[in-house]
Amino acid sequence: MGTAETVHIIDDDAAIRDSLRVLLESAGFTVRTHDSAAAFLAAASEAGGCVLTDVRMPEIDGLELQQRLNDRGITLPVIVMTGQGDVPVAVRAMKAGAVDFLEKPFGDALLFDAVRRALEQSMRYQKAESATAAATARIAALTPREREVLELLVTGRPTKAIAKELGASPRTIEVHRARVFEKLQARNLPDLVRLVLAAGAKAAGRD
Repeated sequence: MGTAETVHIIDDDAAIRDSLRVLLESAGFTVRTHDSAAAFLAAASEAGGCVLTDVRMPEIDGLELQQRLNDRGITLPVIVMTGQGDVPVAVRAMKAGAVDFLEKPFGDALLFDAVRRALEQSMRYQKAESATAAATARIAALTPREREVLELLVTGRPTKAIAKELGASPRTIEVHRARVFEKLQARNLPDLVRLVLAAGAKAAGRD
C-alpha cells in the first residue's frame, strides 16, 4: 500500500484530500488518499511512508488513529493537521509520537518541509527495522550453548569466567566463541554488542 516514500493523506473532506494530493504530487511526492481513518487502518500493516491526517474526523479522529497505529506497533511517522484553536490537541498528538503538526491554513513550504522530515524519519524506521530483523535472524541461528556464550560475552566476561560458569573447558568455550563471531558476522566485541542491541530484548534467545 505504498513504499517508504508514500504520503498517506487521511481526511473526510474530499476537497481537502484532493487539493493536498495535487499539491504534493506537483512537488514530486507519491500520494495515497483515504476518506477515513478506518479505511486507512484496514490496510495500514502494509503501508509505508508517512501519514498526513486531519485531527477532527468522525468515528475515528486523528488522535485515536495515532493510538491504534501505536497499539499495532506500526511505526509510521504522523503529521496532524489542526484547525484554529486545536493547538492543545496537537500538543497531545506530539506527546503521543506525532512528528509534526500543521495549523490550518498553512503554507506550501511548511507542508513540504513537514512531509520531507516525516519521510526521512520513515526511512530511518525502515532501516532500523531491517537491522533488527537481520540481527534477530542471525541470533536465532545460534545453538542454545552458543546463545549462552553470547549472553555472557556481551557482559564482558573473559573466556575462563564463561567456562567456569557454564561448566566447560576454556578450549570448548573458545570454539563456541569463534562460532558465535562467525555466525553473527562480527569482527569484535563491540560488533556483538551492537548486534544484540539491534535485536532487542530477545537478543540472547530469551523470550
